[in-house]
Amino acid sequence: MPSRSSSYGSASLGDQYLPATGNGGYTVEHYDLDLDYRVATNRLAATAVITARATMRLERFSLDFAGLTVEKVTVDGERPRKTTHTSRKLTVTLDTAVEDGDEFEVTVRYRGAPRPIRGRWGELGWEELTDGVLVASQPNGAASWFPCNDHPSDKATYRISLACESPYTVLANGELASRTARSGRTTWVFDTVEPMATYLATIQIGRYTSRELGTQPVVHTAYFPPDLARVVAVDFERLGDMLALFCDLFGPYPFSSFSVVVTADELEIPLEAQGLAVFGRNHIDGAHGSDRLIAHELAHQWFGNSLTITCWQDIWLHEGFACYSEWLWAEKSGGPTIAASVAEHHRVVDALPQDLVVGDPGPAAMFDDRIYKRGALAVHAVRVQLGDRRFFEALREFVATHRHAGISTTGFVGFFAGCDGDGVIEQLVDRWVFSAPLPPL
Repeated sequence: MPSRSSSYGSASLGDQYLPATGNGGYTVEHYDLDLDYRVATNRLAATAVITARATMRLERFSLDFAGLTVEKVTVDGERPRKTTHTSRKLTVTLDTAVEDGDEFEVTVRYRGAPRPIRGRWGELGWEELTDGVLVASQPNGAASWFPCNDHPSDKATYRISLACESPYTVLANGELASRTARSGRTTWVFDTVEPMATYLATIQIGRYTSRELGTQPVVHTAYFPPDLARVVAVDFERLGDMLALFCDLFGPYPFSSFSVVVTADELEIPLEAQGLAVFGRNHIDGAHGSDRLIAHELAHQWFGNSLTITCWQDIWLHEGFACYSEWLWAEKSGGPTIAASVAEHHRVVDALPQDLVVGDPGPAAMFDDRIYKRGALAVHAVRVQLGDRRFFEALREFVATHRHAGISTTGFVGFFAGCDGDGVIEQLVDRWVFSAPLPPL
């Protein structure tokens, strides 16, 4: 018989950047979230049904969950022996163990006033706007609004139902399955059939109007306050061309549609979610001043949302490709050539301290701009080594192979090294990603 401790799922997935986030002993297959929200008072009453599969014999397991009150927990319809809810973890001890490989269903009923999780990266998760809600959880804010295994290595499908006051428009990931109005409240139901990391799950609530921007290569739609209609129409008119370019270079768009949300509030930075990108009203000007940002967030649908890193140490893979996509779009749209963008940003990075290892920046520097720029320069170095034809053929194959799955630096290097065969790719990535000094062009 295994020891008792061997049946306890760990309260961490061992990510050195977020050691207290994520949970071992199981993987989540599906989240079904039923949310009832009052915008005026920021009150949430919700039920989460989590379908999971044990990866070991489980007598105890945990979920990431913060800031809300747990009312009831059941596992496969039965009350567990014990539940404990601390500031960041909901721990469940079972009467009957779940055997390795078995599927089980956890139902959590909860309520409260959701608020962001505060940490070294600022406020993450559920955030009240002046008149509405924004959810942006990277890297570990999902636990602010639903119990979860909050780590990018554990992707699942979702059903998200949210009821709120009828004057508001609600957006979430996936496709709108239904919208039902009754007694001054509307229930919106969204289904996400492609596996999604928890930090990419989102809710957006606002007094928005919508405009379909195009239907090719997929439907793309903007949601925005009515007073911003003119500038939104101008600033996002090239979105279809961006989609076409990235589909040509990276392969088919990985989801069924793409939406952009422009909030009535100003935001510090644009925000990514699966199938969505969120901008503040300060990010649009009616003069294409944010084309770079739009291209960056769109590229994340491939690099970050479909292809998702399995540990945060490898975040350069998300941000390097998204930043490089800005330069690809600039060249395509008549702006600086790739060579000019590479030279300019190399000069910028060269003037900064040479004390950051892009492939292992440490948690405090996860979002340092040097990761974005040096990551993009590393991508370009691989492109130059392989040549355009081999590079983009390999890139499309890499994207297709890992569609809706996890990626790592090791896997990236191994894949592209197989296209070269002489060890140069490993040396390039080592110089650009794992060495602090900036290599010369």
